[in-house]
Amino acid sequence: MLIYSMNISVDGYVTDRQGGLDWTSPIDEVFRVHLAQVEGLGLYLCGRRLYETMLPWETDPSMRVDDLRSAFADAWSALPKIVFSRSLDSVQGNARLAKASLADEAAGALDATDRNVSIGGATLAAEAIELGLVDELHMFRYPVLVGGGTPYLPPVTENVQLDLLETRTFASRVVYERYRRVRDESA
Repeated sequence: MLIYSMNISVDGYVTDRQGGLDWTSPIDEVFRVHLAQVEGLGLYLCGRRLYETMLPWETDPSMRVDDLRSAFADAWSALPKIVFSRSLDSVQGNARLAKASLADEAAGALDATDRNVSIGGATLAAEAIELGLVDELHMFRYPVLVGGGTPYLPPVTENVQLDLLETRTFASRVVYERYRRVRDESA
């Protein structure tokens, strides 16, 4: 299954108007869910900006400020990643640059593991959504309006039906929502 999971504002953005993420710093309760999700993945498809944002978890020892963050750094470092970029010539850590189209890389990733695969980076995920590749959406909705920035979801040309599978409200007032795309079984 291909999953798109990100922190978002109530008005649907993954970054604010200046590209900032300050409002998404998770408390331990939310961070534990992120850790569990990463531990359950077999591979991660990511865009360049997300790759660069997450690279310190593999390369910077100062990210390991406590047991929880150390566990996340271990899980993230162990997770194979495929990076989609037009500007990078090389990547570090447990990553490789994409060699094929998003559809081909996603199919190969899903074939290579018996675990879920996640996709991140709003631009890359938007392309996957447009191609009908994303099976589930996981949103950590923060109680803030940012008024613009990078949208979590792309505009769509036709309705995409979803089933709400799970919701959870954390003490921090962050709401987790998990949706599965309804697939037409006759197709």
